Amino acid sequence: MFKNFFRVASASPRVKLANVDANVETIASMIGVFAGNDVDLAVFPELCLTGYTCGDLYHDRTLLDAVVRGLARLAEETSSVATAVIVGAPVIYNNVLFNCGIVIHGGRVRMIVPKTYIPNYGEFYEKRWWQPADDVWDGRVTLLPGVIDDVPFGAKQLYEIGGVRIGIEICEDLWTPIPPSSRMAMAGAQIIANLSASDAVVGKYDYLCNLIAQQSARTITGYVYASAGFGESTTDLVFDGKTIIAENGWIARRNSRWQTGDQSVIADIDIEAIDHDRLYKSSFADCAMRELAFGFTRVVSDVTMREATPAALMRPVDPTPFVPSDDETMNGRCSEVINIQVAALAQRLSATNTRSLVIGISGGLDSTLALLVAVKTFDRLGYDRKGITGVTMPGFGTSGRTHTNAVTLMEALGISTREISIAEAVTLHFKEIGHDPSVRDVTYENAQARQRTYLLMDIANQTGGMVLGTGDLSELALGWATYNGDHMSMYGVNAGVPKTLVRHLVRWLAEKAGSEVVRKALIDVADTPISPELIPVDESGNISQKTEDLVGPYELHDFFLFHFIRFGRSPRKIFFLAQIAFKGLFDDKTILHWLRHFCRRFFNQQFKRSCMPDGPKVGSVSLSPRGDWRMPSDAQSAIWLREVDQLQDEIK
Repeated sequence: MFKNFFRVASASPRVKLANVDANVETIASMIGVFAGNDVDLAVFPELCLTGYTCGDLYHDRTLLDAVVRGLARLAEETSSVATAVIVGAPVIYNNVLFNCGIVIHGGRVRMIVPKTYIPNYGEFYEKRWWQPADDVWDGRVTLLPGVIDDVPFGAKQLYEIGGVRIGIEICEDLWTPIPPSSRMAMAGAQIIANLSASDAVVGKYDYLCNLIAQQSARTITGYVYASAGFGESTTDLVFDGKTIIAENGWIARRNSRWQTGDQSVIADIDIEAIDHDRLYKSSFADCAMRELAFGFTRVVSDVTMREATPAALMRPVDPTPFVPSDDETMNGRCSEVINIQVAALAQRLSATNTRSLVIGISGGLDSTLALLVAVKTFDRLGYDRKGITGVTMPGFGTSGRTHTNAVTLMEALGISTREISIAEAVTLHFKEIGHDPSVRDVTYENAQARQRTYLLMDIANQTGGMVLGTGDLSELALGWATYNGDHMSMYGVNAGVPKTLVRHLVRWLAEKAGSEVVRKALIDVADTPISPELIPVDESGNISQKTEDLVGPYELHDFFLFHFIRFGRSPRKIFFLAQIAFKGLFDDKTILHWLRHFCRRFFNQQFKRSCMPDGPKVGSVSLSPRGDWRMPSDAQSAIWLREVDQLQDEIK
């Protein structure tokens, strides 16, 4: 395990029916491969030592004795590796035959869990051979005196490796209204192993993948599913060798089915993220207290876990967690976000009986998105677009490019427009407060931002409307807004949208624009460097003040924000993930420089978020002080900054 990533493998070996020795050889060979890849836990299919389709041979003592010898052989195979193994085999307990998942680790058979639910319908008539677990909760069984002695046997057990707790269910168990894994998770299991022999029929695979993903989400677990494959009898059924690994609602790995050889997938499960979500979602613990009638016992491993190397984390690390990488998902994401924003604004207008909006239009990304949402909202409510007043307020740093785009969009969209230069008013203000306008400091910049907000608020009073805020989630995280300037509005429609997604939303809306004029203007807005335009343009009339030169790349900050808020990750963990996600794009020194900047600003700027306007939550990360993120403005960043400083010392 490395940095709380628990490495799991799902395996579907080619089986030879009733040939236990051959199956054990295959499994032993795969264990060696997994151990070489620092796998912490390897899960094999239901009844993999014999094959699932042995029928009445399960009642044959010769086969059952071979199973016991096979388990002893596999125990020997694990004596020199750190990998824990779960295999499926028939086990006799108190003269009753059970279909079991068996944990083998560190040279010993550690735990045996019988299948809870035995199907007896459709193509499965398993009750001919197997008994359900029922009340077998806390038994012990000796399979081979002196070799496999006094092994814990029962359905309510968890196996623990280095603090990671593992529950076992078998095939049909997952398909029941309340799978055993639900209670295992509430008892503390972070990993669920499912040993299965699920046949292939048309439509079943997609349903199963959804079922696995949903169960991993419902239980907040890593779910390792291993199913029988080639070699099983095809007298009536066909088995396609499914190996699937899910984590908290998403499929992390799955194999290509229908292969004739051994199949496997390996993935790293983020135990820290699982534990974080269980702490965050208080209903999880409430449900555990309400539903757990009997406690589970834990079988704790005495095998020392091997520290895996960080060379190849076996899970994807998305550099843009807010922005889907494939077009189909991106299209759905953009549609959903816009609908959330429009529905939110529509409700606020309806609740306040308001048919007038005032928006400061700069020609930048955020104000453009707010304008487009406002237009869509008015259209949905059947309001006249002229009720939207777009105000351009050129200042000392306004460029011709942004001003042209702002004017073009307002005219093409058919809203009311006003233009008010702030230069004269701000110059007078400088005189009043005794500020030298040649000193382009924070006073110079913020005076312009507050003047613009002052104008918007008064125009809203004139028109009987409300000021629509344009600031986005990333700016809120960094505090990149002038307090009581662009920080303030009467409704912040972009408050839940991170900067990296804003750009994609504008591009997406450009492709759906009915007007070629609007489309071209939106594309140019998306291509324009991000800037508050508070410092005069250069000698060529181009933007001289670029936000990302000052606060850092939004691609990095949105990555930091997602992992810090969504999973409560430490700077060290965020840095480790960023190294993987941005390999070849940002070096370690650059990542740490901006990570320190993020931590410092995030804490120091909380006072702005504490009094931010209402605005809709859009995704899993939100900074509303009334909802998802409640932090005192006095909180200090010292321990986070200290950890970043330690990392900087380590890379020197």
